[in-house]
Amino acid sequence: MSEQGQDPKKPKGVQVKVPEEVAKGAYANTMAVFHTREEFVLDFLNVFPPAGIATARIITSPGHLKRIIRALQDNLGRYEERFGSVEEAPPPTTGPMGYA
Repeated sequence: MSEQGQDPKKPKGVQVKVPEEVAKGAYANTMAVFHTREEFVLDFLNVFPPAGIATARIITSPGHLKRIIRALQDNLGRYEERFGSVEEAPPPTTGPMGYA
């Protein structure tokens, strides 16, 4: 423990400001993933045939993507422990991007 009584190995909290537009959230029912050697691009889409719109784009490094995947897996596991198993949705099978 340090002189202030805090464990120096424990990360300190960070104040994060969430702008109003971000706090509203964005619905997505589809996601497209692209990558280069240096980064991954995650496009979250709201597709309702015959049209769709990108609601968010996240660009991140491969190392951070791996941490995101682990965090999602951990949280899904905790969700299923509390609320029961989640069945994976079947993929759309027709038309562009799987939509008729």
